[in-house]
Amino acid sequence: MASPATSRAPLALYALTAGAFGIGTTEFVIMGLLLQVSAELHVGIATAGLLISGYALGVFVGAPLLTAATSRLPHKTALIALMLIFTLGNLASALAPNYPALILARVITSLAHGTFFGVGSVVATGLVAEDRKASAISIMFTGLTVATLLGVPAGAWLGLHHGWRSTFGAVTVIGVLATAIIATLVPGDREAHQPMDFRTELKGVVHPQVLLGLLTTVFGFAGVFTVFTYIQPILTRITGFDESAVSPILLVFGGGMVIGNLLGGRLADKRLMATLLGTLVALALVLGAMTLALHNRAAMIAFSALFGIAAFATAAPLQLRVLQKASGGVLASSFNIAAFNLGNAIGAWLGGAVINHGPGLAAVTSVAALIPVLGVAVALWSLRLDRRETRRRQPATLACVDTHL
Repeated sequence: MASPATSRAPLALYALTAGAFGIGTTEFVIMGLLLQVSAELHVGIATAGLLISGYALGVFVGAPLLTAATSRLPHKTALIALMLIFTLGNLASALAPNYPALILARVITSLAHGTFFGVGSVVATGLVAEDRKASAISIMFTGLTVATLLGVPAGAWLGLHHGWRSTFGAVTVIGVLATAIIATLVPGDREAHQPMDFRTELKGVVHPQVLLGLLTTVFGFAGVFTVFTYIQPILTRITGFDESAVSPILLVFGGGMVIGNLLGGRLADKRLMATLLGTLVALALVLGAMTLALHNRAAMIAFSALFGIAAFATAAPLQLRVLQKASGGVLASSFNIAAFNLGNAIGAWLGGAVINHGPGLAAVTSVAALIPVLGVAVALWSLRLDRRETRRRQPATLACVDTHL
């Protein structure tokens, strides 16, 4: 039976949520500012979309490197240092004089992202009982969903009325506050901190089942970001909404993300692989059906909510699957956050390719629907390996029983 401390979410979990909120806001807010950035810096929409790809690739590269660099630091100290990098990167974004400088600032900001969620996931699961680990991860990831629910619409509104630089200035303030909250509420390590054995953890990452889990994550979120990166031009240029309507619709999307994230965490605590497969199938179906709703305003508002639910219902099960197969290693956890963002980068690039060199903006959702199907195929392959391993162990178990009879 769980102790009182583990029967409810500790305050430290919500401190991690605050950090996730700041990081989620800066990652996602650019989607609501794409047209403003494109106009002021004199670049095309697809080129502006590379601000998402650049950020995501920064996470992909930065996650393993910063995890190794901070491995000798206690977890709390590492989290505070990462939030400081994040805050300075956002300040640089607000002051960027041109497009290359903005790309560079976004990459600097992104370096902290993967390691924060990697270390944070390990800290979160260590704060609760065994049967609540997926829920603990989902509580931390709620910061990302609340960022989309509140931070992104607010940032889009701020950018529309006061310029996109004011949005990054506001996110800088959020970074300062989140750093203070983490410093106050997250406990120090209970035991003397043991530096990470990089070679041992790397062996865990290259385990076939961990690699399959990482690949599943890439395919799951590539589908999400193929659409989400270009949600502003889709809503304004295809569906016919005014730019001022984008913020309220992003609010609907964010509400769906909150629901999906918490639902995915609860279901994954009960049946992890069934939840993983079911959420990926649901994501593919929602993206495919959204294609039929592009020219109907009411339907697109409804599908924005469904898209949010389906997108983030996958987050906790994808993260927990990798953590389980890697025996909870910080490096594997960071690599999975890198995999999320590699998917984001691929999705942003693929959406841009469809717009510039393919059938165009209206085809983005139908192309995106195909990608989670690849994730389902990889997850089924992983499940097959699980079953094969179970069958292999059974004869050995029976032989041991026989010996003792």
